[in-house]
Amino acid sequence: MPALKEIHGQRPTRNDRIYLFMHEIEYLFYLATEATDRLRVTARKDKGEILEFVVQYETVVLGEWRPVVRYDTAHGFAHKDIIKANGEVVKQPLFFETYNMAFTYATLDLKMNWKQYKDNLEKEFRK
Repeated sequence: MPALKEIHGQRPTRNDRIYLFMHEIEYLFYLATEATDRLRVTARKDKGEILEFVVQYETVVLGEWRPVVRYDTAHGFAHKDIIKANGEVVKQPLFFETYNMAFTYATLDLKMNWKQYKDNLEKEFRK
């Protein structure tokens, strides 16, 4: 294996190698032309394998962006958080073999079902 190049005048240590090959993804994806609904996506991957991710549906409520549903790998496992109108978070574990599969599912679910999630939140606010 070829020697690693120096970065900023310092030779990387063995632990630094992990970060040299890691790729970070971060973007916003607007779901409606009014730009009041969006996905916030962040992920870290190495050699095509997702190591951690957040896929979050957000909507504008009273002029401010508010998370509605979030899929992530915080706490060491893939799960879905539903954020209620009162701020309560309902956590549902995901049972996928890999984070890649959970990430794909999360993205597709939120792109297909964001209107239903928004309707549910609006119903909670009306209670």
